[in-house]
Amino acid sequence: MARVSLYESATMIDVIITAIEQQAQDILSFDLARADGEPLPAFSAGAHIDVHLPDGLIRQYSLCNHPEERHRYQIAVLRSADSRGGSIAMHGLEQGVRLRISEPRNLFPLQHDAKRHLLMAGGIGITPILCMAERLSHTGGDFTLHYFARSAQQAAFVERLRQSPFADRVHLHFDNGEPSKRPDTAALIGPADPHAHLYVCGPGGFMEHVLGSARDLGWANDNLHREYFSAEPDDQPKSGFEIQLASSGEVLQVPEGVSVVEVLRGVGVEIPVSCEQGICGTCLTRVLDGEPDHRDLFLTEDEQAANDQFTPCCSRAKSARLVLDI
Repeated sequence: MARVSLYESATMIDVIITAIEQQAQDILSFDLARADGEPLPAFSAGAHIDVHLPDGLIRQYSLCNHPEERHRYQIAVLRSADSRGGSIAMHGLEQGVRLRISEPRNLFPLQHDAKRHLLMAGGIGITPILCMAERLSHTGGDFTLHYFARSAQQAAFVERLRQSPFADRVHLHFDNGEPSKRPDTAALIGPADPHAHLYVCGPGGFMEHVLGSARDLGWANDNLHREYFSAEPDDQPKSGFEIQLASSGEVLQVPEGVSVVEVLRGVGVEIPVSCEQGICGTCLTRVLDGEPDHRDLFLTEDEQAANDQFTPCCSRAKSARLVLDI
């Protein structure tokens, strides 16, 4: 079968690391500027970029500088103990290193028609939330920011927050690992308000706690927004199934423990992948027949229920066969 590309290459940008700073324990920030000295593409609060690392890995990082800035992009990276290689590679880079990045994409945008914004960040989740605060402060938006971390030493950009024009809207919560010192999340969120929107980013357990507390208070799902950095470990069985390529009728076996992307790659069909965890939506593929077993964090519940698309990097099949629009 001839090699097929299902992806028209996105615009890539050559950048140089112009600054690296220690922002907290195990957290470094990186300033990226265009290698040709030209302004970078504009971006909106909540946007992220794909960073192509020298070893071939591609990782997504939220932009955390002011959206009005065009001379640099700033990202921050937590060196994770269970890293799949991305954070370790980033922490090994030096100032002056040249990288390739994508143009910014935004899967976590501000709802500008909201009357009030509640921003909640846990740990490294402060990165897109900080950018949102910068934007809302600049436009005169009504917002409050709550930042949770085990300690001040493990919280990034604390001094920047304390010195910011919106410092009076920032609330820092450090429990030093003592449950008795943790704030009442429900009290911080408050009763449901149809004119308010809540945005949360951080570890999966933290986000589920925040979102669950909001739902218990009557907040509508349409007013709740989250950004995932990584997927939770997937312990579900990965039994085998078939996929059929609609263009040729070819049927391929997807064995247990092997992804659809890997099977397609084996016969020369390239699907664009980035996070490989069902977070970014880069590999989203149309499903013409069959029922996917959705294991992504990108599609909404309604989009998953439609069963007309899935993420082949991680999702599988409930039916014996999926017919793909390939």
